[in-house]
Amino acid sequence: MKKIYIVLTHTGTVLSRIIRSFTKDEFTHSSISLDENLKQLYSFGRLNPYNPFIGGFIHENIKYGTFNRFKNTNAKIYSIIVTDEQYKKIHNTIFYIKKNKDNYKFNIMGLFAVSIKKKIYRKNYFYCAEFVKYVLESCEIASNLPEIIRPENFKNLENNTLIYEGKLRNYNKNKTQKIRKIVHLNQNSLNAYK
Repeated sequence: MKKIYIVLTHTGTVLSRIIRSFTKDEFTHSSISLDENLKQLYSFGRLNPYNPFIGGFIHENIKYGTFNRFKNTNAKIYSIIVTDEQYKKIHNTIFYIKKNKDNYKFNIMGLFAVSIKKKIYRKNYFYCAEFVKYVLESCEIASNLPEIIRPENFKNLENNTLIYEGKLRNYNKNKTQKIRKIVHLNQNSLNAYK
């Protein structure tokens, strides 16, 4: 068994605030990660942190790019346990799109249509939530997700576990602090036996 991670964020960019004004959702962007440290974090979004309208397949990083530019990005991170076979399918789906990223485009029209509860389907076009849903469907995980998908909908995904809530920039710091605290507690326990 392995874990994958769904990362929901709200950066506070002009575009994300416009989307939020229509949807009233807490989060306006979604990504999928293959590792707990979010080093393999993927989505569809802006290719340039300064231009929201030119987008495509992106390998995101919480220390660089858009997330670095918008340091107050709020996040919720969910883990989902998957089988080894499901993990392999997810990995293969993501890396197929990555390898062929020139054939995939950012669905900006679909993104705005979601705000008014409409769906615009275009082959090989994704906005962030469409991409995450597509990846999950590749291994039959996303059975309870709606047709018109928004980042908020991933909160209701079956078998997900909320593992973090707060500023995205503090995610790994938070984990490091927890590890240090556990090590400190274990050292205190050992000292008590001396």
